[in-house]
Amino acid sequence: MELEIRHLRAVCAIGDAGSLSRAATQLGISQPSLTTLLQRVERLVGGKLFDRGRAGAEPTALGAQMLQRARLLLVELDAFGSDLVQRDGPSRLGSVHMECVASLYTRLEEVLDDITMVVDPSSTGLALALANGHLDAAVIAVDEEGDLGLPRGVAQRVVVPWVPVYIAVPAGHRLASHPEIELADLAGESWVGPPGAEDGSLTALRAACRAVGFVPRIRFEMPSGAGRQLIAAGKAVQLVEPTSQGGPGVAVRPLAGAPMRMRLVFAWRRERLTFRQASRVFTEVLGAYADQAMASPVFRPWWEERGAALASAD
Repeated sequence: MELEIRHLRAVCAIGDAGSLSRAATQLGISQPSLTTLLQRVERLVGGKLFDRGRAGAEPTALGAQMLQRARLLLVELDAFGSDLVQRDGPSRLGSVHMECVASLYTRLEEVLDDITMVVDPSSTGLALALANGHLDAAVIAVDEEGDLGLPRGVAQRVVVPWVPVYIAVPAGHRLASHPEIELADLAGESWVGPPGAEDGSLTALRAACRAVGFVPRIRFEMPSGAGRQLIAAGKAVQLVEPTSQGGPGVAVRPLAGAPMRMRLVFAWRRERLTFRQASRVFTEVLGAYADQAMASPVFRPWWEERGAALASAD
């Protein structure tokens, strides 16, 4: 794993705010999520970046060096991006990794004249790109109670207020034949870390596992979708979005009691999409997701019972 622009923005936000809590508010993510992100960056650079105490977060020598370089880089990057933005160019849509991305793109070709799509497993990264004007609109998944912290000028509509998070296990797993899986029964498993861990998904996983008496063993970190071969080989389990249909050697099952949930949101920059355009895109996002839900033999029963009604309540 390498440093990413969102990592630099997060470090600069901490340095500017002087505390993780204030920086988390500015970034629109939870403090535990920002702490997870900072720890990941510190592992990548090989040292501690901030000393935290009652007075807040003070940069270490390494942190001060990184802040100086990161700020210069981000100023240049933002200026570069602003210079390249052409308001009459293609519409740039971002999306979290979902099974319906291909069908969504096909639908949107009928709505927008020219469109490019960026798929990013990190909702935090998508929200930052949208806030900074690098995206015109985005489909973002966030914890059911989470706040995206989007700035003024960015509108949003909820696609689905909540959907359960499912689990992918090896097809030959002892629990794969169960209609749903108790989270507590996965206590001894090796886990693929959830993509976009700083979004709060890793924090939510650990909290849910703690509530049933164990700490998940995160053995693998990799991009969204890349864990399927490990799962098929019987080496790991992984949280997945509920429309996921797994693949050869992979079984997707609901978690009993839906201990983890996410909300699906469509957000757009008002100066880039008219309300009419945004409404049409929203309709296509909902349609693509609903079609994918109905195509999933595992998720379809939940969607027929609750999902369609939740989605139509917006």
